[in-house]
Amino acid sequence: MTLNRPIRLPALPLLLATAFAGPAAAESDSTAIDGPAKESAVFGGGCFWCVEEAYDKVEGVVATTSGFAGGELENPSYEQVSSGDTDHIEVVKVEYDPERVDYRTLLYVFWRNIDPFAVNRQFCDRGRPYQSAIFPENADQRALAEATRDAMAERFGREIGVEILDFTAFYPAETYHQDYYDKNPVRYNFYKSACGREDRLQEVWGDEAEAYAMP
Repeated sequence: MTLNRPIRLPALPLLLATAFAGPAAAESDSTAIDGPAKESAVFGGGCFWCVEEAYDKVEGVVATTSGFAGGELENPSYEQVSSGDTDHIEVVKVEYDPERVDYRTLLYVFWRNIDPFAVNRQFCDRGRPYQSAIFPENADQRALAEATRDAMAERFGREIGVEILDFTAFYPAETYHQDYYDKNPVRYNFYKSACGREDRLQEVWGDEAEAYAMP
């Protein structure tokens, strides 16, 4: 990565109309729920610390886990992924209660927390591990993901760098990566500020970024 991060010890008009209805921001629960109602989604938006922080604020999200997806190596370490040799991407697995928040809302949050034009990087982090990506877990998720990407391309009138990749497996990152933003606020906030993440989000999204800004 560019910054030395701390040692880490449309053809669907109705669908598109609702895909970008901005949900009200709210704080999320921190305790996971049991039972068949819980569903999951996997997103890669650069630094997984930052993505985790964004989704932890969403009402109906009951758990977030930083990890890796997209490559073939099983149970990779952070060092292996960050080397760029595994094809894995830093991702966050978002577990949510579909009776309180839907996948469309999670996509809304995803888009407004990334630079949608960047390829093999996000903000100051560069390389394949920081490629922005959506990993649909079923056909309905894929249809929504593709519809929102098409809508973004139409909205901005330029190519979108986000990949939509088949989900095969999710591998959790080491324990010290989980809730890093909360456990190490000084180091985290220095990294995020120096990386220019908030400035770029404001540049791309304007007032829309504020609803899901990461303080």
